[in-house]
Amino acid sequence: MNFEFVVPTLLGLEALCAKELKMMGYETTVQDGRVMFCGDETAVARANINLRTGERVLIKTAQFRAESFNELFEKTKSIDWWRFIPSDGVFPVKGHCLKSKLASVPDCQSVIKKAISVSLGEKYNLERLPESGALFRIQFSIRKDIVILMLDTSGAPLYKRGYRTEAGAAPLRETIAAAMVMLSFWKYETPLIDPFCGSGTILIEAAMFKRRIAPGICRSFAAENFPYIPENVWENERRAAKAAVRNLPLKLYGYDINPECISIASANAKHAGVGDCISFDLYPAEKFAPVEKFGTVICNPPYGERLGEKSQCEMLYRNIGKAFLKKDYWSFYIITSHEDFESLFGRRANKRRKVYNGMIKCNIYQYFGRRPEKGEAFT
Repeated sequence: MNFEFVVPTLLGLEALCAKELKMMGYETTVQDGRVMFCGDETAVARANINLRTGERVLIKTAQFRAESFNELFEKTKSIDWWRFIPSDGVFPVKGHCLKSKLASVPDCQSVIKKAISVSLGEKYNLERLPESGALFRIQFSIRKDIVILMLDTSGAPLYKRGYRTEAGAAPLRETIAAAMVMLSFWKYETPLIDPFCGSGTILIEAAMFKRRIAPGICRSFAAENFPYIPENVWENERRAAKAAVRNLPLKLYGYDINPECISIASANAKHAGVGDCISFDLYPAEKFAPVEKFGTVICNPPYGERLGEKSQCEMLYRNIGKAFLKKDYWSFYIITSHEDFESLFGRRANKRRKVYNGMIKCNIYQYFGRRPEKGEAFT
């Protein structure tokens, strides 16, 4: 079977997700918060197992215009849902509406659910569908009266890799951590430091990226229970993902001032299979003073979103700026929501990229270190 796919992303990560899919061999189309591509059954498994910056992999089942609930019902009902959902399939419906005449999400959910039920009931000659089998979650998007209906193949969102059994306060989503690593020019021969390591997410994603460990290699997906996705497709893609892993020597260091974070980060790294290359220790970021000439910092310092914390974070930004910027040959990638970060840090960033960490608008500030002199190796 050939499918059209929609991969939702956090705003700001679309281009990185599209690049990942192109590396897998797929042509893409990019819109705000989503990437589209086409592929067969293999693409379902390949994208789910390997994508680092996508949130889900959805099969687009239909797209049409609807300005009334009757129109929404009839056009939804006309789709061949039997191609996607068996007679005993469980099919909850969720979605969102934006700038459309159909503005009530609960009402749209109800209409779409009823239309699919009628369509499947007529096909399977059932007055009542049992909904006792596998899960086939339906998602809808209604923007400017254009309805897109989609089938979720992922189940749990893709950022849930499975290794983070515990998290510290305000954890960074894995997809953003992976994006920050992908944006950096970190050379694996040089050290990578996260001085605000929290639960270790950035360093774990960095180790997995450099060692080519697929983020979904050890978790399951909803589409593994879809009858039209052959079991051997998943076996083949997991086998290929395992074959791609390379055991590079890496120098990764995570620091925090909270002993509980160090314990959590160490456990998460071990669970992710990269505990051998990451060292965690108690150390304040303001005393940043690595002995190596070259290196990279990727970090997620506190944002000061809570009342009373803003002034403390501003002082922290000033202090780490004084410490970090002494290292001319080091590069820094720092995510924060504070609009005055650059002035507090003490230098304008070479690049900025706007992203959303949950509902918080942030910037990834990118500071590029001086390059080695001609003939000088990274040491």
